[in-house]
Amino acid sequence: MNHQQRLDIAIRIAKEAGEQIARARREQNFSHQYKDDDELVTEVDVAVDRFIAEELEAAFPGEARLTEELSPDRSQLERNGALWVVDPIDGTVNFAYGHVHVAVSIGLAVDGELQLGVVHAPFLGQTFAAIRGDGATLNDEAIACSKAKSLERSLIATGFPYARDRRAPLIRRLNHVVNACRDVRRNGSAALDLCHVASGLLDGYYESVSPWDFAAGLLIAREAGAHTGHLYECPDGLPADLYGENLIVTAPAIFEPLGELLQHADAGGRVEFE
Repeated sequence: MNHQQRLDIAIRIAKEAGEQIARARREQNFSHQYKDDDELVTEVDVAVDRFIAEELEAAFPGEARLTEELSPDRSQLERNGALWVVDPIDGTVNFAYGHVHVAVSIGLAVDGELQLGVVHAPFLGQTFAAIRGDGATLNDEAIACSKAKSLERSLIATGFPYARDRRAPLIRRLNHVVNACRDVRRNGSAALDLCHVASGLLDGYYESVSPWDFAAGLLIAREAGAHTGHLYECPDGLPADLYGENLIVTAPAIFEPLGELLQHADAGGRVEFE
């Protein structure tokens, strides 16, 4: 089976998962729980994760899966062969509160390199997709990242962890970014932030996130022409395509300036006002 056939199946699964998410939103009959004390999860997250797992197993029997709710074992990142990386609901808090930035994210890596990805946003009617080396699409139409040339005219997105005690250094970064760029957005879905960089709705994005949050979106942004990478070196043994710490994805011309700005913030540098 070639990558296009695999992608077509992944798109079908993502759209069917999106229908389940939309139906659950309409019916409002799901429970709310917390994992790790502060991260919201609903029974819909688990049900959709199970549905995607069953569909992937039926289509690609025996291929490994890394999913947020049912199979979160990150040791799989170091394995060879095929690995499906799945977030059943990226933007769970948005889903629970009735916001539209919610997505199903399904990516495929082979030997640690991303090969295809789909991000489906059921409340926006948007399906982003990409195959390595073949460009990126939104609802089957080709997309490209912005041509932003300077930070001061760039719209940047980021996010924050649920654990409040981890936010202080990120607020320092935010202080630098908001004073250097046009403005900042915090939409609550890493997958969609990456796709919005891909389609030019955002000029850049930075955050530390889990593999399932970004795998598909990273490939989509890259295939749309965005520059992707990390602020610091990735650890030995982990594939860069699946390493989510200090991720940075931007229009090509602002990748280095944004990276330097964030590193300046990490080093305790002062915000410079013009």
